[in-house]
Amino acid sequence: MFSKPVPQFRSQIRYTKVENMSNRMGKPVVNQFIIHQTEGYIKRTIFQSYKSIIAMKVDNGDTFQIYLDNDTWDYSSTTGRYRNVFLGEDIHETRKKIKNKDYLLVDLNNDYPLN
Repeated sequence: MFSKPVPQFRSQIRYTKVENMSNRMGKPVVNQFIIHQTEGYIKRTIFQSYKSIIAMKVDNGDTFQIYLDNDTWDYSSTTGRYRNVFLGEDIHETRKKIKNKDYLLVDLNNDYPLN
């Protein structure tokens, strides 16, 4: 029916999937979310606690970087517990990586553009 080719918008397509984190029993935890986003070749995995973004893993194909929100990364014990699960480490390792600049502290809750 249509003879014109469909325009290619691959670099503009954004895939987003949101899931609740699970507790030790495998049940969903309220207010603790993992968000997966794909935009072109950039992949982001975001940890959100309640309404705040706590941490973001960004893989652009060439580099991989972890960002922590400078205000909320260590907000509460519940947030910390699930942040540790998200990062796969304890708070001592996280603090060490912040100090060594392996993790960058930024403002993730005010539309900070990360590539």
